[in-house]
Amino acid sequence: MPPNRNLSDILVTGRPSHPDYHVLTPRTPHSRAGRAEQGFAQVELQAYQDDESNDWRTRQHQQSQPLLSPGYRSQGDDHDSPAAKDAERRSMMYWIQRVVNMLPLAGGSFVAFLLLAFIVVSITKPGKLESAFLSTPGTFMETTNLNLGAPTSKHAPPSASQPQPTPSTSAPGHSPPNPHLISYENYTSFPLTGNEYRAECNKLMGGFMSHGEYWETRHGGGMDVEHHDDNTNYHLPEGELTRVCSKTVTYLLDGHVGLVADLALMAQAAAFAHERNRTFLIDDAHWNRGKWTDYFQPVRFLDPGPEPGCRAPPPEELVACPRTARHWVISSRTAKYHLGHEFSEGYEDGFGHHMNRLKPIFDRARLSFQETIRPNAHMAELIRAVRAELLSTLSSPPASPNLGSSDNQRGRDLTSADPSYLPRSNNPAPYVGVHIRKGDRHPAAISFYREGTIPLTKYAAGARQAWTKFYENESSEDMSSGHEDRYPTPPVMWLASDSPAAVREFEGSFSAATALFSLNRSANADVRALAPVREYVQAEFEEEAPAERVRLTRGMVVDLAMVSGLWAYPGEAVPGAVICAEGSNVCRVSALGFGFDRAFGFDDDGDHYSGDPNTARARWIDVDVEGRIVPAWHAFELH
Repeated sequence: MPPNRNLSDILVTGRPSHPDYHVLTPRTPHSRAGRAEQGFAQVELQAYQDDESNDWRTRQHQQSQPLLSPGYRSQGDDHDSPAAKDAERRSMMYWIQRVVNMLPLAGGSFVAFLLLAFIVVSITKPGKLESAFLSTPGTFMETTNLNLGAPTSKHAPPSASQPQPTPSTSAPGHSPPNPHLISYENYTSFPLTGNEYRAECNKLMGGFMSHGEYWETRHGGGMDVEHHDDNTNYHLPEGELTRVCSKTVTYLLDGHVGLVADLALMAQAAAFAHERNRTFLIDDAHWNRGKWTDYFQPVRFLDPGPEPGCRAPPPEELVACPRTARHWVISSRTAKYHLGHEFSEGYEDGFGHHMNRLKPIFDRARLSFQETIRPNAHMAELIRAVRAELLSTLSSPPASPNLGSSDNQRGRDLTSADPSYLPRSNNPAPYVGVHIRKGDRHPAAISFYREGTIPLTKYAAGARQAWTKFYENESSEDMSSGHEDRYPTPPVMWLASDSPAAVREFEGSFSAATALFSLNRSANADVRALAPVREYVQAEFEEEAPAERVRLTRGMVVDLAMVSGLWAYPGEAVPGAVICAEGSNVCRVSALGFGFDRAFGFDDDGDHYSGDPNTARARWIDVDVEGRIVPAWHAFELH
């Protein structure tokens, strides 16, 4: 058994009392952090004493430095324990896991910052992103090489008189095709049909909602077909046009929609031509109603444009999309790409409310009907004849049974018997226009009608109310006899309808002495020949004989002039109001004849800031929507 040692040797130092050794820092031998507080059992203390007595003799087993860092809470042993290594590994894994968990947040933040930068660039520099991302690598390298090879400041810049290169197709195998060149190489007949132009627009603009100004160049640059400019002055026969127009807007008539639907869209196209200083043209190569000049004057005679005498471009150079092309063509099938939301944002009055927002578009259409879309000489003669007949009938009632009852009083010479019964012939608006559309047309507010059609009683009630509203003070002296048994009995009306059955039912709502005028009640045989014999269905119109299509179209032009007052010369009869259904394009265009203020009742001194139609004075009376849908009027219809 080893000799007994002083307790101070055990608790103070691990070395013997030798002059060559230094006293170590007091420590808790071979302990964990928490063992210093617990103390030692008797057996454990004896074990430590044995170890100390055996180790002090060997010099190599002695330590010249403290075994542990001094302190009561020191951790660890003479060597790195497995727990320490595990803690170190756990610490490293913690930070790795932390970094991995932060990667999605960091990536999302980077993408968000990148998108924000794109938004800022797209707003401050429109078209920059399209130019950068839509250009092909070959185009980018070609542009870079051209920029690197540009002359330095020592060389003079090229003069403005030098001709600029025009885009052309690239030879196969040399360079990629021009991304701004539209190719019609798969077509053999020009101009293309409305469906073919629509397919080309869908390739370029389908599913793409653009932002920016209406006429802004997009897709990284102006896209167009290849043009073959030829400025040679050819010696053509006298009166022939020589030079091709530099920029044009062409409206394509293809018969996809009705006549007035085409006219409403055409009015906006003509306004575009005026605005952009382009020549306006009409292409009727695919029209199922014949030639444009069969009914209307040539637009080049009325509006020669900025280049009088220029020649229409080759049909293969017409482009439907984009609208910034040199020779833009628009039709009823491609109008939705140009007259939709972008058009409303660009041409409506952004500071107006309800109908006030539509005033600029209304005025554009009205101006086009006044200056560009006008009937030809034959149609104008028929319209004047009908208006003159209406005035003359009211001034001197004839004995014709087509114009009223056949009683003896109707045949009397009322001029000498009682002049107070007669209307004044100089009244500029002596009648009310009524338009009833049947056939394949449904009401715009069809959900409000159980039968899916507007009752004719609403048209009759609207005519009576309009007469009372505008002619109440004149009915007995100026406008009619005021007697139910004497002609003419109010209200005086012009009825336009595609349905003979609807005409007969409407006539039954009034007395036989009512002055009701229409195509089939005219004393003029040429006018009576234009009356429709069946309801109009657009899908079946193509099946009619060409002569029948021309006849029906002429009758529609006369009806439109009578219910709207369009194309009237001073002194001719025009309607004082029109009763119609907003779902019909004839009804929409009819509002143009009254002017914006008179059509919607804004011609008084009232405050119409809200833009709601003033029903007390509005002369355009809708029996379909009746103000239940905003806006109350539309300029055209998109298909």
